[in-house]
Amino acid sequence: MEASLNSNWIVLPVMVPLLGALLGFLLPGWTRFIGLVSVVVSATSVFVLGRQLLLAGPVAHAVGGWGAPLGIVLQVDGLSLLMLGITAVVFVAVSVHASEFFSLPQRRHFWPIWLMLLGALNALFVSGDIFNLYVTLELMTLAAVALTALGDEPEALAGAMRYLLASLLGSMVYLLGVALLYHQFGTLDISLLGERTANAPTLWLAGGLMFAGLMLKTALFPLHFWLPAAHASAPAPVSAILSALVIKASFYILLRLWFEIFAPLTSGVLVEIAGGLGALAILWGSVLALRQQRLKLLIAYSTVAQIGYLFVGFALAVASGSNVIWGAVLMLVLSHALAKSAMFLAAGNLLHFGGHDRIADLDCLAQRLPLSVAAFGVAGVSIMGLPPSGGFAAKWLLLQAAFEQGRWDLIGVLIIGGLLAAAYVFKVIGPAFTPGSESSQVSPLIALRLGWPALLLAIAAVGLGLFTLPVLELLAIGDPSNLVGREG
Repeated sequence: MEASLNSNWIVLPVMVPLLGALLGFLLPGWTRFIGLVSVVVSATSVFVLGRQLLLAGPVAHAVGGWGAPLGIVLQVDGLSLLMLGITAVVFVAVSVHASEFFSLPQRRHFWPIWLMLLGALNALFVSGDIFNLYVTLELMTLAAVALTALGDEPEALAGAMRYLLASLLGSMVYLLGVALLYHQFGTLDISLLGERTANAPTLWLAGGLMFAGLMLKTALFPLHFWLPAAHASAPAPVSAILSALVIKASFYILLRLWFEIFAPLTSGVLVEIAGGLGALAILWGSVLALRQQRLKLLIAYSTVAQIGYLFVGFALAVASGSNVIWGAVLMLVLSHALAKSAMFLAAGNLLHFGGHDRIADLDCLAQRLPLSVAAFGVAGVSIMGLPPSGGFAAKWLLLQAAFEQGRWDLIGVLIIGGLLAAAYVFKVIGPAFTPGSESSQVSPLIALRLGWPALLLAIAAVGLGLFTLPVLELLAIGDPSNLVGREG
């Protein structure tokens, strides 16, 4: 990526949350106020950064005035901005929900770690070298594990520990690949690596190691063993961010490395393996989601299935070489982030109200918690892939690509996956509309700040389908996929 504008605004999405986290530790009585202000200011700086990108093209900033290969370069292109933007939107909505969700003792721990997670995510999306990607990935993981353990229950601690061990293994494997690349090519800067790498054995080995580590962190089947326990046992706002953004961060790195370093491996088996595992993830995750009796576990297994679509799209996009298919993959990332965060917030409200998340006992909830049930249903529209949602636009483009490539196996998987998603969404919606006893039909004692964020995120997931073309245009800024000039 060739950056055309040196901007200091690129630092703010990283520094504001980190400074807010520090203030939160020093002023525990003000953590909620500091947290909300920091999240909003960080989102505003992303908006300003996006405006600069639209006006002047890719943006970069050499930290301390030292550029690559000696210094650290932060950079933003269309792909980075889309990830920064979805992070800002989801964090603002979930932070409003979290401001009411946690008790006072929990807030003192939650907000500083929450802001550290936001700072690490933003730093990851603007990093321009593979070692800083590793560092930010680790900071993000440690913050995410600490937030998962906030549940205080034995299940939450066990889920957090399993998540930590799996993430450390993935990081170690990724770091081995980083070391191989640095030893062979003498730089960690992604742009310079893109210029120096060739289809050599070292590139294959490094690519295999880094992809394996990132697939583990993304929880691609069969490396998803840690995800259901961690996502289902964490507090609802944490589950929302884990599913919406944290696992997408490692997928973003995978995309970034593929675009700029590992493209010479296009004819290799890595792509077919990724696509095959993605197809299995769709079927396995959907069937397991359908069999769950608890709502949060159902949503967690749905995440396993939806991750599979990302890797099926990855294989189709590499085979086609079309920018449109890469746009479909990004649409899947964005729409799933909005829809799944809405689902987890809605599930948290149901759990908060009823004291359990047993699906069979969710009777009469449509009358008692209409906002939360509506949020779950609307988000389900995107998860199922129904029009006009973002999920529909993305999956329709994947289906078209599969037809064009004659991939009947993937066509069957995409159709079956959609039907299974409809089955597990209606498995929840059905009991929610079932009349309960008269004694259960009481007015809900739930704050609007718990209900509206979930519904707004769900509406955004559906409305995203109307903005497919702007997403494709944003993705093309800086040409991160190196596909300018190819037919879409």
